[in-house]
Amino acid sequence: MLMEIIKSRHSIRKYQERQISKEDLEKILEAGNFAPNAGGGQRSMMVAVHNKELTRKLGIMNLSHFNRTHLAGSYVSKEQPSVIDDPSMKDGFYGAPTVVAIFAQGNFLFKTADAFCIAENMILQATELGLASCIISRGEETFDSEEGRELMKAWEVPENYVCQCFVILGYREGEEPAGKPRKPGRVRIVE
Repeated sequence: MLMEIIKSRHSIRKYQERQISKEDLEKILEAGNFAPNAGGGQRSMMVAVHNKELTRKLGIMNLSHFNRTHLAGSYVSKEQPSVIDDPSMKDGFYGAPTVVAIFAQGNFLFKTADAFCIAENMILQATELGLASCIISRGEETFDSEEGRELMKAWEVPENYVCQCFVILGYREGEEPAGKPRKPGRVRIVE
């Protein structure tokens, strides 16, 4: 069952306007809360935004400092295009009605690993619930402004915390994308 969920999960970048239920959001947050974390220290926190207007505003903030010169590729998907594929996109959250910002202690060596473990648990739970999701980077840049710092303060995020990533959530617009074949040579067993 778990392997089926893993294989059926896709990064979705086209969303319906319809909001997810608070009950589903709470299940997804619970999955994130039980993610592995370095030393069991639980140094990360999640802030869920279940408000389409604020999510859109955050999505615009997310792209405001996007620097395309640092990209290692130039194409993601025809079915689910990325901001990499279409420079005219202005919302880094692709119109998803819900977003979860994942923050971690800024001075902690394993902050990024902890945050992405949380994100992975969340997207797998979303998949099991029949919801669309995608992990989005550019967390630190999104809140690196007076407006971003004010939001973090209003959300009671400790001052020494830094946003590592986001999980966007909603209902997929259009057909389910085809899975990409796995590249050969990515797995080795040494005995």
